[in-house]
Amino acid sequence: MNKHYVKYIMALGHFCVDFTQGTLSAVLPFLIASHHYSYATAASLVMVTNLVGSVIQPVFGVLADKIDRPHMVTVCALLAGGGMASVGFIPSFWGLCIAVIITGIGVAMLHPQAARMVNRMADANNMGMSMGIFSFGGNAGFTLGPVVAAGAITILGLKGTLTFLIPAFVFALIMVLFYRSYEGEAKMAPREEATAGLPADDWWGAFLKLGVLITCRSIIFSGFSTFLILYLIEEFSLSKPAGSALLSLYFGIGALSSLLGGKLADVSGLKKTLVFSCCILVAGTALFALSDSLALTACMIVVLGLGSNIGYSAMVTLGQLYLPNHIGLASGVTLGLSVSIGGILAPVLGNLGDVHGLRIVFFILAGLAILSMLMSFVVPSRSKGQSASHSDEE
Repeated sequence: MNKHYVKYIMALGHFCVDFTQGTLSAVLPFLIASHHYSYATAASLVMVTNLVGSVIQPVFGVLADKIDRPHMVTVCALLAGGGMASVGFIPSFWGLCIAVIITGIGVAMLHPQAARMVNRMADANNMGMSMGIFSFGGNAGFTLGPVVAAGAITILGLKGTLTFLIPAFVFALIMVLFYRSYEGEAKMAPREEATAGLPADDWWGAFLKLGVLITCRSIIFSGFSTFLILYLIEEFSLSKPAGSALLSLYFGIGALSSLLGGKLADVSGLKKTLVFSCCILVAGTALFALSDSLALTACMIVVLGLGSNIGYSAMVTLGQLYLPNHIGLASGVTLGLSVSIGGILAPVLGNLGDVHGLRIVFFILAGLAILSMLMSFVVPSRSKGQSASHSDEE
C-alpha cells in the first residue's frame, strides 16, 4: 500500500466513528418522544459520552506516542458502532448511558492513533491537506449520521440504530486487508513524520492558548449539533426529519470546508486560516441567534458550517507542530476534545433551554465565538526549524 493511501483509509475510520457520534444528536428527539425525557436529561447522554472522551482521550494520545498500535483503529470503530447500535434496544436511562460510554471509548481511542498515522505518512509540504482529508472523513460521518439515523428510526423505529454497525464492519474488513501493508510502509520510512526536522522542544504555552480556542469551538460545535434540531422544532415547528436534514446540511458544509481549509492552510498559512475561520464563526453565530426567519436561519447554518471547519485542519496541524514530541497527545486534544469538551456542558445549556427557551443557548454560543476569535489572534505561528524562543507571524 502506498503511504499516500493511509490518509484515505484513516479518513474512512474517522468517518465510521464520527458517523456514530453524529447520530446521537439526531436520536435525541426520538428518545425524548419515546421516554419523555426533558432537554437536560436527553443532553446528559451527550455529556456522558463526551465526558468519557475528555477523560481518556489524552491517555490514549500518550499511549499512541509511546507505542504505535495501528490495529487498534479497527477495535475503535467496532466499539463506537456497537455502542450506538444498542441504543435503540435499551429501555432504561442508565443502560443508555452505558451504551453511549462504549461509543465514547471507541471514538476517543481512534482519534490520536489514526491522526498520528496520517501525520507519520504525510509530506511536510502538504500537512494541511493531509489532515484536511482525514478531517473530511470525520465531518462526512457527522453529516450522514443524522440523515441515516432519522431515516432508519422513522422506518424501523428505535431499533433502526442497528444499522450503525454496517460502516464499522466495512472498515474492519478494509483494515484486515491493508494492515500488513501499512506496517511495511512504516518500517521502510520510520522517520517520515511530517514534524521531522522540528527542534525537540515543545511549546506548551502556545498549546495552552490553542486549547482555549479549542474549548470555545468545542462548546459551539456541541451546542449546535445537540440543540439545532430541537431549536428548529421549537421555533419553526419543523418535523424531525426536516430538522435532521438541516443538521446534516451544517455537517455537510463543514465536511467540504475541512477540505477547503486544508488546502488554504498549505497556501496561506495555518494561523491566517484559523483567524479567517473564527471571524466567519462570529458572524454566523450572532446572526443565527438574532434571526426570526427560517430562510435566514438556514443561510446561517451554511455560514456556521464554514466557520466551524475551515480552520479545523489548521488547528490540528498547529497542535502537532507545537508538541512535536507528543503528536498523539496533541492529536487527541485537538481532534477528539474539540468535540467532547463541549458535550460536557450540554446539560447546562439544556437546563437554560428548559427554563428560558433554546434561543438563549445560541446567544451564549455567539459570545464564545467572539472569545475564540480573540484567541486566534494571540495563538503563535510555528514553522519547521523554529525554536520555542521565536514566534514570528505567518
